[in-house]
Amino acid sequence: MSPLNVSLADLIARLDAETPAADPLARISEAQLRNRTLTDLGDQLVDYYVGQARDAGASWSEIGEAIGVTKQAAQQRHTPNPFEGFTKLNRHTIVLAQEAARTYKHDTIGTEHLLLGLLGEPQGGAYRVLVARAGSERAVREAVEAVLPPAGPKALRGHIAFRPETTQAIGQASRAAAELGTGWVGTEHALLGLIRTPDSPAAHILQGLGFTPDGLLETVQAALAERPDEPEAPGA
Repeated sequence: MSPLNVSLADLIARLDAETPAADPLARISEAQLRNRTLTDLGDQLVDYYVGQARDAGASWSEIGEAIGVTKQAAQQRHTPNPFEGFTKLNRHTIVLAQEAARTYKHDTIGTEHLLLGLLGEPQGGAYRVLVARAGSERAVREAVEAVLPPAGPKALRGHIAFRPETTQAIGQASRAAAELGTGWVGTEHALLGLIRTPDSPAAHILQGLGFTPDGLLETVQAALAERPDEPEAPGA
């Protein structure tokens, strides 16, 4: 008996009962579909308890040992994708943020770089919200540039890491999208994520431009109601 109290004979009997008129080849296809479902459920089951272990303070080395893989394999497989559900335009703003950090010779990506990324994507809803409030793109850019850290000695090549508050803002963007029920994470949600990371440079910049968390939420809700199918929605 398996730990789930499900045997191969049970699975075969159920598939046969549910597909009485199917030929053997059709049943292979159905079995493959169920195999994928079982695999997905198993992965989700492990992910759930990995999350609990991480919350309890377990290291990736300990989790890897419990799963029977290396630390690196466990971390790569079970670390959630921070950009899950992000639209193409919003993913592009992340790339622009990295390039902004590189341009200013910074060794990490801060929330101020994310704000510059949003400003670099004029098709995004966040761009329209920012410019409507500040009066011009230049006004927003100057507000960001006023708080940028000093330039480093040279521009980094390759990947540039996020600061902790930047990772927090990205997570807040996903939570804002879930709260608004859009099913995707657009640039407007990224803007909400920034202002909901209260001690970040971007939050201070947005407040200086006259935004408040509640006020920005109302603005985003109105913008989404007017343009629910704007170009940054998935599949566009």
